[in-house]
Amino acid sequence: MPTLRTRASARFCAFAVPALVAATVSTRAAAEETAKPAATSEKPALIPADTATLDRDKAVLEKESDSHPPETGGSADPTSGPVYADSWWSNTRPIVELHGYMRTRAELFHNFSLGRIDTPTMWESRLFPRPADDTWQDLAGNWHGPGSNPTSNWTGCGPNGDANGPCTNKTNATANMRFRMDPEIHISDNLRIMSQIDMLDNLVMGSTPEGYTNVPTNGGYQSTGRGGYVPLKAFSTTQVAPVAGINAFQNSVTVQRVWGEFMTPVGQLRFGRMPSQWGLGILANSGDYIDADYQTNADRIMFISGIKKWDLYFIGMWDFPGSGKTSQTIADQQGQPYDVSQLENVNQWILAIARRVNPAETARRLAHGEVVVNGGLYAVYRQQLLANESTSNGLGVPIDVYQQNLVRVGAKAVIPDLWLQILAKNFRWETEAVMIDGSIENPQKVDSGIYQQDNYQIRQFGYATELEYRALNDDLRLSFSHGYASGDQNVDGLVPGNQGLQPRLLPNDNTISTFQFNPAYRVDLILFREILTRVQGAYYFKPAVQYDFSRALDGEKLGGRAEVIWSRASVPIQSPGHQPDLGVEIDLSLYYQSKDGSLNDDPTKLGGFFAMLQYGVLFPLAGLGYLPNDRDPANPMSGKPPDVSTAQTVRLFLGIAY
Repeated sequence: MPTLRTRASARFCAFAVPALVAATVSTRAAAEETAKPAATSEKPALIPADTATLDRDKAVLEKESDSHPPETGGSADPTSGPVYADSWWSNTRPIVELHGYMRTRAELFHNFSLGRIDTPTMWESRLFPRPADDTWQDLAGNWHGPGSNPTSNWTGCGPNGDANGPCTNKTNATANMRFRMDPEIHISDNLRIMSQIDMLDNLVMGSTPEGYTNVPTNGGYQSTGRGGYVPLKAFSTTQVAPVAGINAFQNSVTVQRVWGEFMTPVGQLRFGRMPSQWGLGILANSGDYIDADYQTNADRIMFISGIKKWDLYFIGMWDFPGSGKTSQTIADQQGQPYDVSQLENVNQWILAIARRVNPAETARRLAHGEVVVNGGLYAVYRQQLLANESTSNGLGVPIDVYQQNLVRVGAKAVIPDLWLQILAKNFRWETEAVMIDGSIENPQKVDSGIYQQDNYQIRQFGYATELEYRALNDDLRLSFSHGYASGDQNVDGLVPGNQGLQPRLLPNDNTISTFQFNPAYRVDLILFREILTRVQGAYYFKPAVQYDFSRALDGEKLGGRAEVIWSRASVPIQSPGHQPDLGVEIDLSLYYQSKDGSLNDDPTKLGGFFAMLQYGVLFPLAGLGYLPNDRDPANPMSGKPPDVSTAQTVRLFLGIAY
């Protein structure tokens, strides 16, 4: 039985493909930021359930072919000739496509604390924590590390608290893995269900050995102790599956997204939990590349329409970012939970207009030396009236207790996001600029549980731009990237604390202005990726060069990449050393992609086996050091602040994309 395709639905599918503007993935050249593999152009043939089903379908097609005039040049065989829309629902079987990847990453973090010895109270300057075995306490109560009382007497890093002893450990080493599946159920040309499922998501290798279990306690979990067969971890002989709350924070299988898509005569409707991506991804980033750790998912109802002739598309989105407490309880079974408070919901509406030429037409125009211009506006409005941010906002809390801690927050924000992309035969320039303008009536909670009655303003701005030039048959790629995230002159610290807003230096300045890039937008290997976890309150300049030493038509390639990143604080007072220069980082990559896999019908996409070896070194500057009046915790009598030292990383990446 042939694969059936209706004329009407095929026409609308051609309309819909370039309309996926809100799910656009950046075309960055870096191997570690390779886009999510594209679907193969070949679909498996439909297999009937049995011979009787095949005979029935053939009879229906023969009958219908008699009721329609034959087409010129068509085959007389009704099973290989044109199929009409009224045959679709009774003669097709769903097609299931599987895409995704499996990856393993081994990573070494050396001196990510930059040689700093910060007390637990130094939240405004504390960056990356030192290894846990650098300072530790034995069963007898003896401290090994910076002194007997680490909160007040940080005098050294010797193995026995010696004031003149060196720090004993500066290195963290780890390995993790993830298996991702992106199943697609194609019911027809105009109807499908999409999903994303992660298995062993970023599981730290060796973290779930046999004999390790937990039970809930106030504020977290505690170990239940060891059994007789595994009295120590040294006796474990196998790894067991992660179970949330027992031996891990999450289960072995996690469903990230599920959404439906239906093509109508006037546009496409999407509904469910789906990826959210716009432009370069500094605001909304789907994180679908193979080395990603973060992603933006949206509970959303979305409609896309437009004017195909002009490659112009209009998108409307209704999001559900946060609904507050639901009626679901632990003790009683319930068929359908519901949201118990409407005014506490975080509501978000998005309108977008974009011009995007579909990939096939883009390739044709570029081959003829034409210039392709894409771009658009992504406008967000978000608001929340009431909120409960107290400890009574937990699972299973009775409604009467929950409603006693509702307060008026009056939060609202307008977020315009502009995106522009210019493509030529060997050149790409892409930029995205975001502004957040909003206000909050009651932003903070004080120790008494009463919210402060202050009106805060939100004024944040950020942008990123990427330029890329390709030469030598696209083997050589020269690029330059730059990004900026606004800072806050009334905040001391680039990284926020564990809870609440960062403390204000002056009480009369109520403007929150530190912009934060989406953490899925990657810039480097050390500073913004691991220490700060994202670009925030800083800006950077990054030239890079990439070269494929060998590249075959079937997609197999071997290449390397070198990057230099100079980073600075947007507002110097936010850096630990109150200086603008944060550091200079050099990152090197060597990568290999095999020719195996079903995705190599498009050699520009990642498919088959992929391996990458990376090395990075960060040279910290004054902005990441101590203040001039600080004293060396290891040698307080020196009368000067300590020096900071370089951080280094080595990464081995092994993956299979399908």
